[in-house]
Amino acid sequence: CGFGELGLCCRNCNMGPCRIDPFGEGASKGVCGATADIIVARNLLRMIAAGAAAHSDHARDVAHTFQLLSAGKAPSYQVKDQAKMERLMKEYGVDSQIALADAIMAEFGKQEGPIQFTRRAPAKRVELWQKLGIDPRGIDREIVEIMHRTHMGVDNDPVNLILQGLRASLADGWGGSMIATELQDVMFGTPTPTFSEANLGVLEPNKVNIIVHGHEPLLSEMIVAAAAEPEMAELAKKQGAVGINVAGMCCTGNEVLMRHGVPVAGNFLQQELAVATGAVEAMIVDVQCIMPALGALSGCFHTKFISTSPKAKFPGALHMEFHEETALDTARAIVREAVSNYGNRNPARVHIPKDKSKCMVGFSVESIVSALGGSLDPLLGAIKSGAIRGIAAVVGCNNPKIVQDYGHINLVRELIKNDVLVVNTGCNAQACAKAGLLLPEAAEMAGEGLKGVCKALGVPPVLHMGSCVDISRILVAAAAIANALGVDISDLPAAGAAPEWMSEKAVAIGAYVVGSGVFTVLGTVPPVLGSPAVAGLLTSGARDVVGAAFAVEPDPFKAAALMIDHIESQRKKIGI
Repeated sequence: CGFGELGLCCRNCNMGPCRIDPFGEGASKGVCGATADIIVARNLLRMIAAGAAAHSDHARDVAHTFQLLSAGKAPSYQVKDQAKMERLMKEYGVDSQIALADAIMAEFGKQEGPIQFTRRAPAKRVELWQKLGIDPRGIDREIVEIMHRTHMGVDNDPVNLILQGLRASLADGWGGSMIATELQDVMFGTPTPTFSEANLGVLEPNKVNIIVHGHEPLLSEMIVAAAAEPEMAELAKKQGAVGINVAGMCCTGNEVLMRHGVPVAGNFLQQELAVATGAVEAMIVDVQCIMPALGALSGCFHTKFISTSPKAKFPGALHMEFHEETALDTARAIVREAVSNYGNRNPARVHIPKDKSKCMVGFSVESIVSALGGSLDPLLGAIKSGAIRGIAAVVGCNNPKIVQDYGHINLVRELIKNDVLVVNTGCNAQACAKAGLLLPEAAEMAGEGLKGVCKALGVPPVLHMGSCVDISRILVAAAAIANALGVDISDLPAAGAAPEWMSEKAVAIGAYVVGSGVFTVLGTVPPVLGSPAVAGLLTSGARDVVGAAFAVEPDPFKAAALMIDHIESQRKKIGI
């Protein structure tokens, strides 16, 4: 829809729907008088609200489980990183695990800020947020306020609307997403470097293949644990299989990949392809980025499409509801369902591609600091010397508007060739894993400076930092580097990119990355071009307000050039 692509359609009340003629020949205002600028800004804000809600509701589930665990009501879970939990207790100023759980849970409903983790940002950045009135007050409050402001007849100032969008997105990045990351590390372990494999070739012809797909490791961790039990292996053998193979898809795949080395079958656009191999006994899903097409597609094969969340039900799915209080028992029942389906596989319809690549993953901030010898000094030294020109965070989805992974892989290759260290998460990380970019040997593709650093440390030129909520790790790293250099994040030789983004979560991510001070390039066009004023604010005006802005560039080679030029100008700005 051309109007939708431009963001010019409004259906926020029943006087419409209204749409603005972008050529100036038809309607220039809605029934209420809303202009293109107002309509585009409101639509963008609602995308930010949905994205921030998705990340933050994920975090709420994790925080609730941590609360249950702390109260002795979730026996399937445990604290696996005691040291991190104690650091969080100190940060929150509490002296017990249950007090920490309650304090974190309170962040969602808080009415007056600050959100504790926002104070991890450099003081200069926090002061700017306060000056602009975009320092988040509470996670849920900012999302609710967007929905109120975009109701008919409330906020009709595009600049004021965009500022609230930034505030809600910051409540996601420095609030919801960061809470999810930190508590997942506490309960499941902070990732450390490990090796695994990626692509559809990780599926096994003679094993029960179970794919975990979605985003919340509360489920996938239990599936991995249940599938590893001897009883399940015996059950699989009775069905004629030689064992059980669990593989990941999308972000929950990243979670178990970096903590357990569970292979990843693919990223967003491979979920249907995995079923089409005819070798998947069960596709087990929770929330987010799960195509409703999977139900009908699974019906064409023997695959059982199993939904688990009361928030996310699908046509054609077998629903086996997951509850944290009985997590492992439910996971066992789900695995048994998958194993019992092995006998229904039709060998004549099994077509598993041979393609798979090894990958090195698990680069949390803690493991990066450890690899550097316990401090950021070697990294800072490499940046100051010019061996590493800067850092690029490349993240985000797949989008069928772009040949799968084309934007991701070519952008990353171009960046490392020019001595830019890449950190990545989400579907970009999986794209790079499939392309062999997450191996120490990939340093051969890098420029001489970056190559030397990678070889000295034994790490890839592209560091897999986790799932999409783990972009919060990148924020923490950026803040630490900025503090070490005595500057704001907006002064760093750093840039961000989402070459193939498609989801509303990506809009929230882009907003909080820019709101944190990082220049960001988008590879697919956001629905804002119907308002030159809003588009100009996002791509230019924001630089004068928050010190960073967006650019839109579908060509990954041109996008890389934009990022490299920005990094070089930032180096001059801070005199390195």
